[in-house]
Amino acid sequence: MAIPHPIPDPLAQMIAERFKVLGEPMRIRILDHLRDGPRAVGVLADELGTSQQNVSKHLGLLHGAGLVHRERRGNAVLYGIADQGVFDLCEHVCGGLERHLAELRSLVSGEVTR
Repeated sequence: MAIPHPIPDPLAQMIAERFKVLGEPMRIRILDHLRDGPRAVGVLADELGTSQQNVSKHLGLLHGAGLVHRERRGNAVLYGIADQGVFDLCEHVCGGLERHLAELRSLVSGEVTR
């Protein structure tokens, strides 16, 4: 799907909201842990070394943004990835970070790259 140019205001707002949700390191860490499969809040809290309340708060925001889904299994509620595209975005960002670091290294070492 091609993004319209110029981007309409409502679409720009939706994109900004998605980035805002992803702008919190704990949410990135939660998504990374969910990459291995659905998890309960308590399991995520233990894995991440934080409180269940903190994880629940972040999962609520991720769920509201459509990035995770939840399903009930018996007495447990499990959260999983709803939008695998979030990992594509992370890969693009990481690639950009790698290029930026390489440029910084070459500047620090006195090398000129073009």
